[in-house]
Amino acid sequence: MFTGIVTDMGKILKMQTVGDSIKFTVKPTIKNYLKNVKKGSSIAINGACMTITDKRGNTFEFTTVNESLKKTNLGDLKIGSYVNLEKPMQINATIDGHIVQGHVDTTGYVEKIIKLKDSWEYYFTFSSAFKDNIIYVGSIAINGVSLTIAQIVKETKKDILIKIAIIPHTWKVTNFRYMKPGDRVNIEFDMLGKFVKRIIENLRVK
Repeated sequence: MFTGIVTDMGKILKMQTVGDSIKFTVKPTIKNYLKNVKKGSSIAINGACMTITDKRGNTFEFTTVNESLKKTNLGDLKIGSYVNLEKPMQINATIDGHIVQGHVDTTGYVEKIIKLKDSWEYYFTFSSAFKDNIIYVGSIAINGVSLTIAQIVKETKKDILIKIAIIPHTWKVTNFRYMKPGDRVNIEFDMLGKFVKRIIENLRVK
């Protein structure tokens, strides 16, 4: 369980194909980021919950299986890519974002980025199959970052276009600073909203 408050970025140092999986070696940018992290611990990589399979100094390894490679943007990573990192939420910790499971629902694409004076506007598109999972000023996790939907710009039978406002702090500490139009991103919708949607669907069936 996570909160969508990214605590560091990691740089992909190595990639090794193992069968239909990929083993990644990552180096966090913060020197002591892995101090209390152990082999077997969970960690969110671009919002996808992964397991640390090995830890050496300030680097760690995780393996992404074929199923996750198909459902997330982790298969798009290259050596030198930066990923967002978040350690699991602690029960006694403050929840500054929203409840994020690390279970990516779908992927979307960066449509355009507009630089304003003191902030950025990011526009993302994804399948309209998920239209019931979003609301104006509702929560959404993009590449594991807890964000607020500033505007539902356009809805068609095929796609949805939303706008997200990014403040300087978020731009600085996440891989949003490296995004460009056309990049694929991981998206997880608000868990509470998904439960409500499921309950309503079941009521309709009855």
